Amino acid sequence: MLTCKEQVARSSDYLDGQLSFREKLLMRHHLMFCPNCRRFIRQMRLMQATLKVMPEPPVPDLDALAERLAKEHLKNKS
Repeated sequence: MLTCKEQVARSSDYLDGQLSFREKLLMRHHLMFCPNCRRFIRQMRLMQATLKVMPEPPVPDLDALAERLAKEHLKNKS
């Protein structure tokens, strides 16, 4: 059986469906007996769902940023 620490370390892969069949069974077995880890997985699922519906942040003016960084780079070289 997995420890809680091992379960938490694999939780992202579990939620993303990236575990092998055996690893998935170990996770499910642990979750059957550990209410704290079940709560953690529920919170992770809620966080993933929340992040999916959040709007993308506006992209800053990349050309202006690149120009400013290039100027700073040249100024620091001299």
